[in-house]
Amino acid sequence: MSKLRGLSLFANVGIAEAFLDEIGVDIKIANEIDKERARFYQDVYPNTNMICGDITEDTTRDLIVDLAIKEDVDFVIATPPCQGMSEAGLRLEFDKRNQLVEFAIDVIERVKPKFVLLENVPKQLTTKIYYNGEIVLIPQYIKKELGNMYNFNEETLIMAKDHGVPQLRERNIFLLVRKDINLSWEFPKKQKEITLRDAIGNLPSLDPLLRDGYEKTIEKFPDYEVKKSEGLKVSKWHYPPTHSWKQVEWMLHTPSGKSAIYNEIYYPQKEGGIPVKAHHNHYRRLKWDMPCRTITQNNGVISSLACVHPGREYVDGNGELLYSDGRVLTIYELMIVMSLPLDWPIPSWAKDNFIRKVFGEGIPSKLVKAIMLELINRI
Repeated sequence: MSKLRGLSLFANVGIAEAFLDEIGVDIKIANEIDKERARFYQDVYPNTNMICGDITEDTTRDLIVDLAIKEDVDFVIATPPCQGMSEAGLRLEFDKRNQLVEFAIDVIERVKPKFVLLENVPKQLTTKIYYNGEIVLIPQYIKKELGNMYNFNEETLIMAKDHGVPQLRERNIFLLVRKDINLSWEFPKKQKEITLRDAIGNLPSLDPLLRDGYEKTIEKFPDYEVKKSEGLKVSKWHYPPTHSWKQVEWMLHTPSGKSAIYNEIYYPQKEGGIPVKAHHNHYRRLKWDMPCRTITQNNGVISSLACVHPGREYVDGNGELLYSDGRVLTIYELMIVMSLPLDWPIPSWAKDNFIRKVFGEGIPSKLVKAIMLELINRI
Protein backbone atom coordinates (compact mmCIF):
# COMPACT_ATOMS: atom_id res chain seq x y z
CA MET A 1 0.00 0.00 0.00
CA SER A 2 1.31 3.46 -0.87
CA LYS A 3 1.63 5.99 1.91
CA LEU A 4 -1.09 8.48 2.71
CA ARG A 5 -0.01 11.96 1.68
CA GLY A 6 -0.80 14.40 4.47
CA LEU A 7 -1.34 18.06 5.31
CA SER A 8 -1.01 19.28 8.91
CA LEU A 9 -2.85 22.49 9.85
CA PHE A 10 -2.09 24.36 13.12
CA ALA A 11 0.89 22.02 13.24
CA ASN A 12 2.52 23.29 16.46
CA VAL A 13 5.93 21.52 16.54
CA GLY A 14 4.69 18.22 15.16
CA ILE A 15 4.08 16.20 18.31
CA ALA A 16 1.06 14.52 16.71
CA GLU A 17 3.15 13.49 13.72
CA ALA A 18 5.96 11.76 15.62
CA PHE A 19 5.00 8.19 14.58
CA LEU A 20 3.16 8.88 11.33
CA ASP A 21 5.99 8.27 8.88
CA GLU A 22 6.74 4.83 10.31
CA ILE A 23 3.12 3.69 9.98
CA GLY A 24 2.58 4.91 6.43
CA VAL A 25 1.62 8.60 6.56
CA ASP A 26 3.87 11.08 4.78
CA ILE A 27 3.15 14.65 5.89
CA LYS A 28 4.01 16.59 2.76
CA ILE A 29 2.91 20.05 3.91
CA ALA A 30 2.45 21.72 7.30
CA ASN A 31 1.24 25.15 8.36
CA GLU A 32 2.02 27.05 11.55
CA ILE A 33 1.73 30.78 12.23
CA ASP A 34 4.39 31.03 14.94
CA LYS A 35 7.93 31.35 13.52
CA GLU A 36 9.63 29.61 16.42
CA ARG A 37 7.26 26.63 16.25
CA ALA A 38 7.61 26.46 12.48
CA ARG A 39 11.41 26.42 12.84
CA PHE A 40 11.18 23.65 15.46
CA TYR A 41 8.88 21.63 13.19
CA GLN A 42 11.17 22.05 10.18
CA ASP A 43 14.20 20.94 12.22
CA VAL A 44 12.38 17.76 13.28
CA TYR A 45 10.77 17.10 9.89
CA PRO A 46 13.16 18.46 7.24
CA ASN A 47 11.34 16.72 4.38
CA THR A 48 8.01 18.44 5.09
CA ASN A 49 7.22 21.71 3.32
CA MET A 50 6.53 24.00 6.29
CA ILE A 51 4.49 27.06 5.37
CA CYS A 52 4.93 29.62 8.14
CA GLY A 53 2.02 32.00 7.84
CA ASP A 54 -1.43 33.07 9.00
CA ILE A 55 -4.11 30.68 7.72
CA THR A 56 -6.73 33.41 8.13
CA GLU A 57 -5.05 35.34 5.32
CA ASP A 58 -6.28 34.42 1.83
CA THR A 59 -2.79 34.38 0.31
CA THR A 60 -1.50 31.89 2.88
CA ARG A 61 -4.58 29.70 2.61
CA ASP A 62 -4.47 29.75 -1.20
CA LEU A 63 -0.83 28.66 -1.10
CA ILE A 64 -1.66 25.78 1.27
CA VAL A 65 -4.52 24.64 -0.97
CA ASP A 66 -2.51 24.91 -4.21
CA LEU A 67 0.41 22.93 -2.79
CA ALA A 68 -1.91 20.32 -1.26
CA ILE A 69 -3.62 19.75 -4.59
CA LYS A 70 -0.26 19.62 -6.38
CA GLU A 71 1.01 17.05 -3.85
CA ASP A 72 -2.20 15.02 -4.22
CA VAL A 73 -2.86 15.24 -0.47
CA ASP A 74 -5.44 12.67 0.64
CA PHE A 75 -5.27 13.18 4.42
CA VAL A 76 -5.60 16.31 6.57
CA ILE A 77 -4.94 16.58 10.30
CA ALA A 78 -6.14 19.86 11.80
CA THR A 79 -5.77 20.92 15.42
CA PRO A 80 -7.08 24.50 15.77
CA PRO A 81 -5.97 26.28 18.98
CA CYS A 82 -8.04 25.29 22.01
CA GLN A 83 -7.13 28.04 24.50
CA GLY A 84 -10.41 29.84 23.85
CA MET A 85 -12.39 26.85 25.11
CA SER A 86 -9.93 24.93 27.30
CA GLU A 87 -10.84 24.12 30.90
CA ALA A 88 -7.48 25.63 31.87
CA GLY A 89 -8.19 28.89 30.01
CA LEU A 90 -10.48 31.88 30.50
CA ARG A 91 -13.14 30.47 28.12
CA LEU A 92 -14.45 33.82 26.94
CA GLU A 93 -17.65 33.47 24.94
CA PHE A 94 -17.04 33.96 21.21
CA ASP A 95 -13.26 34.01 21.67
CA LYS A 96 -11.80 34.76 18.21
CA ARG A 97 -9.58 31.69 18.41
CA ASN A 98 -12.67 29.48 18.42
CA GLN A 99 -13.48 30.75 14.92
CA LEU A 100 -10.17 29.43 13.51
CA VAL A 101 -11.81 26.10 12.72
CA GLU A 102 -13.55 27.91 9.82
CA PHE A 103 -10.27 28.30 7.96
CA ALA A 104 -9.41 24.63 8.37
CA ILE A 105 -12.84 23.76 6.99
CA ASP A 106 -12.27 26.05 4.01
CA VAL A 107 -9.02 24.24 3.18
CA ILE A 108 -10.70 20.84 3.53
CA GLU A 109 -13.59 21.83 1.27
CA ARG A 110 -11.17 22.96 -1.45
CA VAL A 111 -8.60 20.14 -1.18
CA LYS A 112 -11.24 17.39 -0.73
CA PRO A 113 -8.96 14.83 0.96
CA LYS A 114 -10.15 11.26 1.45
CA PHE A 115 -9.63 11.38 5.21
CA VAL A 116 -9.62 14.10 7.89
CA LEU A 117 -8.74 14.13 11.60
CA LEU A 118 -10.11 17.22 13.40
CA GLU A 119 -9.00 17.52 17.03
CA ASN A 120 -9.86 19.80 19.93
CA VAL A 121 -10.80 19.83 23.62
CA PRO A 122 -14.16 18.32 24.71
CA LYS A 123 -15.48 21.83 25.40
CA GLN A 124 -15.65 22.24 21.62
CA LEU A 125 -18.90 20.23 21.69
CA THR A 126 -20.68 23.03 23.56
CA THR A 127 -18.77 26.05 22.21
CA LYS A 128 -20.70 28.56 20.09
CA ILE A 129 -19.47 30.49 17.06
CA TYR A 130 -21.02 32.84 14.52
CA TYR A 131 -22.03 31.15 11.26
CA ASN A 132 -23.87 32.93 8.44
CA GLY A 133 -25.19 35.50 10.91
CA GLU A 134 -26.38 32.84 13.34
CA ILE A 135 -25.00 31.45 16.60
CA VAL A 136 -24.30 27.71 16.32
CA LEU A 137 -22.30 25.07 18.15
CA ILE A 138 -18.98 24.19 16.53
CA PRO A 139 -19.99 20.55 15.81
CA GLN A 140 -23.16 21.80 14.10
CA TYR A 141 -21.10 24.14 11.96
CA ILE A 142 -18.60 21.42 10.99
CA LYS A 143 -21.34 18.98 10.00
CA LYS A 144 -23.30 21.61 8.06
CA GLU A 145 -20.20 22.44 6.06
CA LEU A 146 -18.79 18.95 5.54
CA GLY A 147 -21.74 16.60 6.10
CA ASN A 148 -22.60 16.36 2.40
CA MET A 149 -19.08 15.28 1.50
CA TYR A 150 -17.98 13.23 4.52
CA ASN A 151 -19.16 10.54 6.92
CA PHE A 152 -18.31 11.16 10.59
CA ASN A 153 -17.34 8.80 13.41
CA GLU A 154 -20.11 8.00 15.91
CA GLU A 155 -18.17 8.44 19.18
CA THR A 156 -16.00 11.58 19.26
CA LEU A 157 -14.71 11.79 22.85
CA ILE A 158 -11.51 9.86 23.54
CA MET A 159 -9.09 9.58 26.48
CA ALA A 160 -5.38 9.34 25.74
CA LYS A 161 -4.96 7.03 28.75
CA ASP A 162 -6.96 4.34 26.94
CA HIS A 163 -4.57 4.16 24.00
CA GLY A 164 -1.03 3.56 25.23
CA VAL A 165 -0.45 7.03 26.70
CA PRO A 166 0.41 7.45 30.43
CA GLN A 167 -1.68 10.63 30.62
CA LEU A 168 -5.42 11.27 31.07
CA ARG A 169 -5.94 13.98 28.41
CA GLU A 170 -9.48 13.80 27.05
CA ARG A 171 -10.01 15.07 23.50
CA ASN A 172 -12.83 15.52 21.02
CA ILE A 173 -11.81 14.12 17.66
CA PHE A 174 -13.85 14.00 14.47
CA LEU A 175 -12.77 11.32 12.01
CA LEU A 176 -14.03 12.03 8.49
CA VAL A 177 -14.15 9.69 5.51
CA ARG A 178 -15.15 11.00 2.10
CA LYS A 179 -18.50 9.51 1.08
CA ASP A 180 -17.24 7.98 -2.16
CA ILE A 181 -14.98 5.69 -0.11
CA ASN A 182 -16.59 2.56 1.34
CA LEU A 183 -14.90 2.58 4.72
CA SER A 184 -15.81 3.11 8.38
CA TRP A 185 -13.30 4.90 10.63
CA GLU A 186 -13.91 4.70 14.38
CA PHE A 187 -11.66 4.79 17.44
CA PRO A 188 -9.55 1.70 18.24
CA LYS A 189 -10.24 -0.64 21.15
CA LYS A 190 -9.07 0.53 24.55
CA GLN A 191 -5.71 -0.59 25.89
CA LYS A 192 -4.63 -1.22 29.46
CA GLU A 193 -3.81 1.97 31.36
CA ILE A 194 -0.16 2.87 31.95
CA THR A 195 0.45 4.40 35.37
CA LEU A 196 3.09 6.97 36.20
CA ARG A 197 4.90 4.26 38.14
CA ASP A 198 5.01 2.15 34.99
CA ALA A 199 6.09 5.11 32.88
CA ILE A 200 8.66 7.00 34.97
CA GLY A 201 9.02 5.01 38.19
CA ASN A 202 12.41 3.62 37.20
CA LEU A 203 14.00 6.99 36.43
CA PRO A 204 16.64 8.47 38.75
CA SER A 205 15.39 10.85 41.43
CA LEU A 206 16.36 14.49 40.97
CA ASP A 207 16.61 17.42 43.37
CA PRO A 208 15.63 20.81 41.94
CA LEU A 209 18.09 23.60 41.26
CA LEU A 210 17.13 26.42 43.63
CA ARG A 211 16.67 29.95 42.33
CA ASP A 212 18.04 31.06 45.69
CA GLY A 213 21.53 30.13 44.45
CA TYR A 214 23.80 27.15 43.90
CA GLU A 215 25.20 27.28 47.45
CA LYS A 216 21.67 27.08 48.84
CA THR A 217 20.97 24.14 46.50
CA ILE A 218 23.99 22.19 47.80
CA GLU A 219 23.16 23.12 51.39
CA LYS A 220 19.64 21.74 51.10
CA PHE A 221 20.49 18.89 48.72
CA PRO A 222 24.04 17.59 49.31
CA ASP A 223 23.50 14.84 46.69
CA TYR A 224 22.31 17.32 44.02
CA GLU A 225 25.28 16.85 41.68
CA VAL A 226 25.36 13.05 42.06
CA LYS A 227 21.65 12.82 41.24
CA LYS A 228 22.01 15.26 38.36
CA SER A 229 24.82 13.16 36.90
CA GLU A 230 22.72 9.98 37.14
CA GLY A 231 19.82 11.74 35.43
CA LEU A 232 21.96 12.93 32.55
CA LYS A 233 23.17 9.38 31.97
CA VAL A 234 19.57 8.54 31.07
CA SER A 235 18.99 11.55 28.82
CA LYS A 236 20.26 15.09 28.33
CA TRP A 237 16.62 16.10 28.90
CA HIS A 238 16.41 14.49 32.37
CA TYR A 239 17.94 17.42 34.22
CA PRO A 240 16.78 19.31 37.36
CA PRO A 241 14.06 21.95 36.92
CA THR A 242 14.61 25.28 38.70
CA HIS A 243 12.36 26.40 41.56
CA SER A 244 12.38 28.70 44.59
CA TRP A 245 13.24 27.13 47.95
CA LYS A 246 9.99 28.15 49.62
CA GLN A 247 7.90 26.26 47.04
CA VAL A 248 10.23 23.27 47.12
CA GLU A 249 10.02 23.16 50.92
CA TRP A 250 6.23 23.07 50.73
CA MET A 251 6.40 20.14 48.31
CA LEU A 252 8.96 18.24 50.39
CA HIS A 253 6.25 18.03 53.05
CA THR A 254 3.52 16.99 50.60
CA PRO A 255 2.74 13.28 49.99
CA SER A 256 2.08 11.76 46.57
CA GLY A 257 -1.29 12.76 45.15
CA LYS A 258 -1.83 15.54 47.71
CA SER A 259 -1.81 19.34 47.46
CA ALA A 260 0.45 21.45 49.65
CA ILE A 261 -2.48 23.75 50.41
CA TYR A 262 -3.71 21.12 52.88
CA ASN A 263 -0.43 20.91 54.82
CA GLU A 264 -0.69 22.02 58.45
CA ILE A 265 2.62 23.88 58.61
CA TYR A 266 4.35 23.92 55.22
CA TYR A 267 1.53 25.28 53.10
CA PRO A 268 1.69 27.95 50.35
CA GLN A 269 1.77 31.24 52.21
CA LYS A 270 2.60 34.89 51.85
CA GLU A 271 4.55 37.04 54.29
CA GLY A 272 3.20 36.65 57.82
CA GLY A 273 1.87 33.15 57.18
CA ILE A 274 -1.18 34.28 55.20
CA PRO A 275 -2.35 31.30 53.09
CA VAL A 276 -2.13 31.68 49.32
CA LYS A 277 -5.53 31.42 47.66
CA ALA A 278 -5.32 28.41 45.35
CA HIS A 279 -7.39 25.78 43.56
CA HIS A 280 -7.26 22.32 45.15
CA ASN A 281 -5.23 21.07 42.18
CA HIS A 282 -2.54 23.74 42.55
CA TYR A 283 0.68 22.75 44.33
CA ARG A 284 -0.44 19.16 43.85
CA ARG A 285 1.75 16.13 43.43
CA LEU A 286 0.79 13.57 40.80
CA LYS A 287 -0.18 10.02 41.80
CA TRP A 288 2.04 7.03 41.12
CA ASP A 289 -0.75 4.52 40.56
CA MET A 290 -2.68 6.29 37.83
CA PRO A 291 -1.79 7.98 34.53
CA CYS A 292 -0.43 11.51 34.64
CA ARG A 293 -2.93 14.34 34.85
CA THR A 294 -3.36 16.32 31.64
CA ILE A 295 -0.19 18.24 30.82
CA THR A 296 -0.87 21.97 30.53
CA GLN A 297 1.18 24.80 28.99
CA ASN A 298 2.28 25.96 32.44
CA ASN A 299 3.72 22.59 33.46
CA GLY A 300 7.04 24.07 34.59
CA VAL A 301 5.53 25.93 37.54
CA ILE A 302 4.93 24.17 40.86
CA SER A 303 1.86 26.29 41.59
CA SER A 304 0.19 25.24 38.34
CA LEU A 305 -2.34 22.41 37.90
CA ALA A 306 -1.18 19.01 39.24
CA CYS A 307 2.26 18.97 37.68
CA VAL A 308 4.61 18.06 40.55
CA HIS A 309 6.49 14.74 40.58
CA PRO A 310 4.80 12.09 42.80
CA GLY A 311 7.86 11.81 45.05
CA ARG A 312 8.94 9.06 47.46
CA GLU A 313 8.99 8.95 51.25
CA TYR A 314 12.34 9.34 52.99
CA VAL A 315 13.58 10.35 56.44
CA ASP A 316 16.13 13.17 56.60
CA GLY A 317 19.08 13.51 59.01
CA ASN A 318 16.82 15.03 61.63
CA GLY A 319 14.41 12.14 61.55
CA GLU A 320 11.73 14.12 59.69
CA LEU A 321 9.50 12.34 57.16
CA LEU A 322 9.81 14.06 53.79
CA TYR A 323 9.01 13.37 50.14
CA SER A 324 11.63 13.45 47.40
CA ASP A 325 11.58 15.21 44.03
CA GLY A 326 9.93 18.45 45.11
CA ARG A 327 9.84 19.59 41.51
CA VAL A 328 7.84 19.49 38.30
CA LEU A 329 8.43 16.75 35.73
CA THR A 330 11.59 17.03 33.66
CA ILE A 331 11.48 17.49 29.88
CA TYR A 332 12.36 13.79 29.53
CA GLU A 333 9.53 12.74 31.83
CA LEU A 334 7.18 14.97 29.81
CA MET A 335 8.32 13.24 26.62
CA ILE A 336 7.31 9.95 28.20
CA VAL A 337 3.86 11.09 29.36
CA MET A 338 3.29 12.73 25.94
CA SER A 339 4.25 9.31 24.48
CA LEU A 340 6.88 10.82 22.21
CA PRO A 341 9.72 8.65 20.89
CA LEU A 342 12.54 8.99 23.40
CA ASP A 343 14.95 9.81 20.58
CA TRP A 344 12.65 12.51 19.18
CA PRO A 345 15.12 15.19 18.03
CA ILE A 346 14.20 18.26 20.06
CA PRO A 347 16.30 21.08 18.57
CA SER A 348 19.20 22.08 20.81
CA TRP A 349 18.27 25.78 20.48
CA ALA A 350 14.79 25.29 21.98
CA LYS A 351 14.50 26.72 25.49
CA ASP A 352 12.96 24.91 28.45
CA ASN A 353 9.87 27.12 28.79
CA PHE A 354 9.15 26.96 25.07
CA ILE A 355 9.41 23.16 24.99
CA ARG A 356 7.09 22.87 27.98
CA LYS A 357 4.51 25.19 26.40
CA VAL A 358 4.34 23.36 23.08
CA PHE A 359 4.15 20.00 24.88
CA GLY A 360 1.17 21.32 26.83
CA GLU A 361 -0.59 22.13 23.55
CA GLY A 362 0.27 18.88 21.75
CA ILE A 363 -1.76 15.76 21.02
CA PRO A 364 -0.05 12.69 22.53
CA SER A 365 1.85 10.96 19.73
CA LYS A 366 0.70 7.39 20.46
CA LEU A 367 -2.94 8.47 20.58
CA VAL A 368 -2.66 9.74 17.01
CA LYS A 369 -0.70 6.63 16.03
CA ALA A 370 -3.41 4.32 17.40
CA ILE A 371 -6.19 6.24 15.64
CA MET A 372 -4.32 6.33 12.33
CA LEU A 373 -3.47 2.62 12.46
CA GLU A 374 -7.18 1.93 12.79
CA LEU A 375 -7.62 3.69 9.44
CA ILE A 376 -4.55 2.33 7.69
CA ASN A 377 -5.44 -1.26 8.57
CA ARG A 378 -8.82 -0.78 6.87
CA ILE A 379 -7.65 0.83 3.64
